[in-house]
Formats: sequence, structure tokens, C-alpha cells
Amino acid sequence: MPRRLRRRAAVTGHRRGRGGTGVALAFAAGPSGERCERGARGRGRGRRTVSVGPGGPGAAPAAALSPSRHGAVLRRALWWLVLTVTGGVRRHGQLPPRGCVVVANHSSHADTAALLAALDARHRPAIGAAADYWFASPWRRRVCRVLAAGFPVRRTGGGMDDLLSMADGLRAGRAVVLFPEGTRGADGAVGAFHRGALVLAERAGVPVVPVAIVGTDRLLPKHGRLRSSPVRVRIGEPLPPSATPEDARAAVAALHARTPAEPLRDSPVRRRVAAVAASRLGLLLAFAWACAEALSWPLMPELLLGVACVAVPRAALRLSFAALAGSLAGGLLALQLANTGLQLPAPLTTDRMRAEVRQQLAAESASAVRHQPWNGVPFKVYAAEAGRADVPAADWFVESAQARGGRTLTVGAAFAVLGLLLCRFRRHYGAYVALLGAGFAAGLSLVVAGWS
Repeated sequence: MPRRLRRRAAVTGHRRGRGGTGVALAFAAGPSGERCERGARGRGRGRRTVSVGPGGPGAAPAAALSPSRHGAVLRRALWWLVLTVTGGVRRHGQLPPRGCVVVANHSSHADTAALLAALDARHRPAIGAAADYWFASPWRRRVCRVLAAGFPVRRTGGGMDDLLSMADGLRAGRAVVLFPEGTRGADGAVGAFHRGALVLAERAGVPVVPVAIVGTDRLLPKHGRLRSSPVRVRIGEPLPPSATPEDARAAVAALHARTPAEPLRDSPVRRRVAAVAASRLGLLLAFAWACAEALSWPLMPELLLGVACVAVPRAALRLSFAALAGSLAGGLLALQLANTGLQLPAPLTTDRMRAEVRQQLAAESASAVRHQPWNGVPFKVYAAEAGRADVPAADWFVESAQARGGRTLTVGAAFAVLGLLLCRFRRHYGAYVALLGAGFAAGLSLVVAGWS
């Protein structure tokens, strides 16, 4: 190809690939990846060559990467766990036993995670990444290499040399993963493929394997935020050496069409609970529930958090703070009412509980409430007895905020994590709520019996 056309192709490829994680694989600065500088004597004279490594001057070449089977196993376990939490990942098909070049569609930053979780660790997958993006700073370069086994490929010249440096690894049995579209697509369609992946496979003498990834565009949309979605990875049959970029694209597109996106099966009960919990009504309900429990209501606000935070984990922090605020407000009100001699009903409490709390308050004053998160005595008992013992309201508020805050926020966070772990089983949310209610009732019965 004439040098002028090569330069134009490089510029075009850089513009098309800007901002994506894939690599425009058709472009190279020259047959040896060298950059030409002209001397001062005139056009075409006094040229000298400057060697440029992948990712820019001073970057380590891709061949210097030290692939490790243990690292591949750990990466696969990490990304499998992450994708399991966010909806699950399933693979169809197998890679050939020897080295191969994997070409896949590209619609999300999560595509790399999906492939690392799905492909066999024995192939020690290496991901081609845009040098001007993922290797532009030391921390980003480190993250890309450690978490994604990434190697840099330039998009503005020299990219072919960067690819060909992986030929020895391919012959040794590695899988090199490339996104021949050069950037992430926005509409889910498979774009045009560049030919760099096919050239690399031909030079290394290994097959090209088409792979379709489905679901990552919903899991982590372009310019969007992470959400729950199952991911499917379908591996096709190896392509013959004579395959063209159009053949590779057609194979990936056909696999993509055969792998329909599967939405997470959900429970209508969870959807209704999530709609309420994520709204202002949910915050008001959490506040009112905790406030009522600090006065007389027998059911702890942790039960509400167990129902709501599992249904919508992203609202766990707001709901926990609302419950904490309600608990503190109710505790102050209960203290003032008891101080005036008013005694509110206290179902599911015992005389032994009240006697124990009176002893603790006599010895420790307001700091006695620190025992409450661990001994099973309801918060309303502490609030009422503190009022009868004339504990100062300011001291009570400070101590109860620490005791109740630690417990309420920890419980809310724990249920949020449980909700993330169980997101694949949303369709069974109704059964979860029934089990939670039964477990809470059994535990409450044991606590009351123990203090009787």
C-alpha cells in the first residue's frame, strides 16, 4: 500500500476507534512499525527511523508479557464471580485445543469480562486493547494487564506489528482475543471488521474462531451504568485460512442472531416491593416503622430492611439511614413520654428484660444502650427505662445513635449484598420473603422465651 494511503488509513482508523476499548486492526504505520522523520534538507531526504514500541515510546512490547496459567485461573474466577452476581454468564461451544485468534462483537466494556469468564484458562486468553486509551497512564496500564491480561495495540500506526508480536504466544497455545470492529457499537448491530486478526492468524498458523457476546449491552451500556443482566457467550466453528473480514463478520453476526438476549426472570412481588422501596414512600415507611418500633411496635425495622434491601439493593443505604433516623426520633420521644410518667404498651417484652436494663442504666447511664444490639432486648425497653431513670436526652441521643447506627447500617448493607448475590433468583423472591418471615418469627420467639 502506498505510504500516503497508509497514513490516511491510520488517521481514519484513529477517528473511528476513538473512545472505545477495541482496536482498529487494519492500520499500521508501515511494514515494520517504524515512524519516519524527515530531515531539514527537503522532502524525501535525510530520513531516519525511530523504533516505537506498542503503546508509545518506552512501553513494553506485547511479547514481553509473561503469561501465567495461575493468573488466567484467577482472572476467570474473578470475572465469573462478578458476572454471577450481576446476572450470570453462560457459554455455548468450545475453543479448539490449540492456540487461536478469537474475534468477537463489541458493544460494552463488559465484553472483556464476559470473555475472560467464559474462555478456558488453559488458553491463557490475552485481550488486545487500545494503546492510546488503556495504556495512556501507569495505573490504567497496570489495571488492564493484571485484570484483563491486556496487551497494547496502537491505532495510529504500528498496530500490525503489535499484533504480530503475539504470534509466538499463539503457537504456544494461547488465545488472543480481538474486537475487529475497533470500537464499541451503540445499537447492538455487528459493525464492519478490519483484517488485522486474520493476518495475525495466518502468520501464526492458527485458526480464527468467531464468538458472539449477548447481554453485555444491557449489563453495562455504552455511556450507561451497571445493571443486572445475564450474559451469553457463543463460540462458533473455526474459520478456514482463506476467510475474509466479511466472512468473519458474517460468522459472528450469525452466532449473535442465534443467541437471543434473555431477560432475568423476575417475581411480580419483588417488582412491587422495589417500586415502593425506591420511592419517597419507601423512605417514609422505613422512618415510620423504626419510629413506631422504638415506641411500641413489636417488629424490628431490620425485618423491613430484609424485605426492601434485597428487593432493590441500590436503595439500601437510603432506607437504612431513614430507619436509623426513625429509630432515634422514636427513642427520644419514648424517653420524654416515660419521663412524664406515661407508659406505652410494650408487646413481646418481659419483666426480666426491664429489670436487666434498669441495672445496666444504674451502672452505666446512657452508655448502657450499647448492649442493646447484642442482647436481644428491644430498643423500646431501653428508651422507656432511660426516661424513668432521668437519663439526659442529649447523652441518650449520642449513645443510641452510635449503638443503633452501627447495627442498622450493618444490617442494611448485609441485606444489600444478599440482594446482589441472589439477583439471579429474583423469580423466587416471594419464597425468600416467606422464609425471612418464618425465620424472624422463630428467632423472636426464642429471644422472648430466653428472657422469660
